[in-house]
Amino acid sequence: MKISKKSMLLYAITDRQWLNGRTLASQTEEALKNGVTFLQLREKHLGHDELVREAVIIKEIAARYNVPFVINDDVYAAREADADGVHIGQNDADYKKARQILGDNKIIGMTAHSLEEAIAAQNAGADYIGTGAVFATSTKKDTVPMPLDTLKEITSHITIPVVAIGGINHDNILKLKGSGIDGVAVISAIFAQENTGAAALELLNLCKEVTDVIHI
Repeated sequence: MKISKKSMLLYAITDRQWLNGRTLASQTEEALKNGVTFLQLREKHLGHDELVREAVIIKEIAARYNVPFVINDDVYAAREADADGVHIGQNDADYKKARQILGDNKIIGMTAHSLEEAIAAQNAGADYIGTGAVFATSTKKDTVPMPLDTLKEITSHITIPVVAIGGINHDNILKLKGSGIDGVAVISAIFAQENTGAAALELLNLCKEVTDVIHI
């Protein structure tokens, strides 16, 4: 599966710490049927086998909504679950190894914190870039927010889809308007909300405004 910029509009990343008695499957389905266009399974506290089992369940849900589904970091879990691909950071498995393991038809997204890293990821063959953190985030407490000028510099030099990530929520997302991004990636702005579906739908409309998308 290959991706388009349109499919990156609202990129949801799971986090089971926000389940509050709900299942990840039910939360995910609510998010997908209310506008999420791309899905990443990111569950740092699961072991490999448990991650694969969860991925198989989530993959089936994503497929019903024709939404691309990737796994964070674990290339082998992505292969075993037959996910659509993997997202790797600068310190995770390198691109060449990931591509060798997954094959040419799978999605490989990469994290980039600077223009140099973004160019390197694109040149390596990445299908999209996640860049940030654009705002302060509780997910990674040691990050320094990326200046908006840096984000604009990246989007102006990169031709593959660019997704902003880090601390994005309903209150600050419009600050990214005009940055050139193709979408935003969020965790708590969807999965920490009492009504997952309503949060996703509201974010989808805000994402359209940020990216000037009018055809979805």
